[in-house]
Order: sequence, then structure tokens, then C-alpha cells
Amino acid sequence: MSIHLVGGGWAPTHSAAVFGPFLAEATVRATAAGRDEPRIAIIAVRAPGTAGLDDVVDDAAQHAARLAEALGTAGVFEAKITELALSDAATLPAIADVDGILVGGGLTPAYLAALTPIAGEIRRQVSAGVPYLGYSAGAMIAAERALVGGWRLGEVEVSAEAAAEGLDELTIQPGIGLLDVTVDVHAAQWGTLSRLIAATEAGLIDGGLAVDENTALIVGEGALRVVGAGSVWRVSQSENGVLVSTFGA
Repeated sequence: MSIHLVGGGWAPTHSAAVFGPFLAEATVRATAAGRDEPRIAIIAVRAPGTAGLDDVVDDAAQHAARLAEALGTAGVFEAKITELALSDAATLPAIADVDGILVGGGLTPAYLAALTPIAGEIRRQVSAGVPYLGYSAGAMIAAERALVGGWRLGEVEVSAEAAAEGLDELTIQPGIGLLDVTVDVHAAQWGTLSRLIAATEAGLIDGGLAVDENTALIVGEGALRVVGAGSVWRVSQSENGVLVSTFGA
């Protein structure tokens, strides 16, 4: 089983590299199950007319379609799409009898609230070998301790307000528990690395990983793997403060 953490971004030239390893794993599972094409659960949680820092405006249906289009650059599959409003909660049929689970981007606290009711089943399936891909918010909520937003630590600004997810104070909440390291996304593009550093320095978390756009960090058996155009930033505590390093494809 692998967990694929995508830092966001919509560059078509990198979509096959970023989404391909996830689809390849799902295809292996589908073949073992006797299916000609992998069945992929795609979950999108959006308010109508949601716009991110990339100025893209879409609703849940449009966002799910964009995710399916990006995944389709890597091969063929059957999409099982669940479209949720911000106040909706996912149910077990959304991820029943699938070969892969793809959770999209948008407002991270809303994704966490929507996925929490089925988090146990997601963990069970991933443990059984179903690959998980989290895109942006979907990557952030995958952690046991999820950084869901915020831009201040006390009275100190630690990142741009535009990327705060509607929250003021840096907020750490229990995630869906697929991995034991905190994740942030859009690292180089939105400047979110600084809030991961601040959260680590303040002792809110032990450290974490921040993923650039058009980049995926693959967590599975063996060493961590990076695919795509950018880098993954590793933040950890040290005797002299906070240590930051990068690794890439």
C-alpha cells in the first residue's frame, strides 16, 4: 500500500508523472480483482464558486472532473465520484468496492469534517493495500496530527492570510490517521512552509513535510519517493532550533 501526497497544482505537463504511480497501483489491484479497469473513488468537497489562490473557480462536480482529467493523463479508469457540499459528510458507499481512493482539494477543515465519519474504513482499506491519493487538502488531512489552517501564532503572523483556510490561529486537529507526520501543501507557491516551521518551533507538532505544487510524495514500503516538478521540504526539531531540508524527484 502507498499513500500519495500531492501538493496541488494543475500543470498538465506533470499530471502523468504525479498521478501515474497511484493509478499504476490501483490497476494492479483491479487486475487481481478481475476488473479490466481500476475503479477509483474521487471525493470532492466544495462550496459553489470556490476559488483558491490559483484563481480557479469551481464547484464539487467541476473539481472532481478536473481531478479525473488529471488522473486520466496516466491511463484509463472508472471514476466513482462523490460530490459533497461543505456541510456534508461522506458515507461508506463512497469508497466501497474500489481499487484506489482519491480525495481532492479545497477547504481543509471541511474535508476533515466530511471524511472523519469514514476515516476508520479508509485506514482499513489502505492497510489492506488500497492506494490513497490526497490532493492538497486531501494530503493535509491524511496525517494523524493534521495542520488544517491558520496564519498566526498568537499575535505573530507566520504565513500569508490568503492560505489560512478561514482560520486565524494555527490549528492542529486529529486527521484521518494514514501517516504519523504532519503535511502541508503548496509549499513554495503559497509560502506555507513558514507555518510548518512555526508550528514545529512552537512544539505544536514534532515536525512535518511540505509538498510543492505539481509534486507528489509517495509513502509506502521502503524509502520515501518524490515524483513531479518540485520538492518536498522536511522540517524537524533539533538541538539548535528547527532544521529544514529538501528532497526531490
